[in-house]
Amino acid sequence: MALLRVAAALLVVCTARLGAQGARASEAQVKAVFLFNFAQFVDWPPEAVPDSQAPLVIGILGDDPFGDLLDATVRGEHRGARPFAVRRFQRVEDITRCDILFIGRPEADRPEEILARLKNRPILTVSDADAFAERGGMIRLVTDRSRIRLQLNLTATEAAHLTISSKLLRVAEIVRRTGS
Repeated sequence: MALLRVAAALLVVCTARLGAQGARASEAQVKAVFLFNFAQFVDWPPEAVPDSQAPLVIGILGDDPFGDLLDATVRGEHRGARPFAVRRFQRVEDITRCDILFIGRPEADRPEEILARLKNRPILTVSDADAFAERGGMIRLVTDRSRIRLQLNLTATEAAHLTISSKLLRVAEIVRRTGS
């Protein structure tokens, strides 16, 4: 019952953010709101944020499925004193400052090289690619019967020294990396 309440609360937060954007949200809109909301349920180590007013950067690597939806979702929003910023990257080498990274296709279809380059950096990696969490990514957004479910790889988040809120853990399916 508690799990249902937490899931309902997360959906209410997501739905409230989409209320001004229309009666029925697109999959891209829902995923954009999830990316925004992850910032509320993840804590980064203090050394990852030396400036408490630096933007909280949501990055997109590869194909951008959001267009301007993610920009519109975070416009004017803050987490504490930190404003949100969206950055787009074509190559993993271009990522200097990023807190949450959505890995689009086709990059996410071969995540091992990208994830190896980001290894132990405090960047929450997210994708909707098949088996992303099992292959070392942190959060996979799974579309299932017109709903978004979360798969979470705790081993990967712990290696990056990220702390995931129990509220997020309760609504996610915890997965293990294959082969380990």
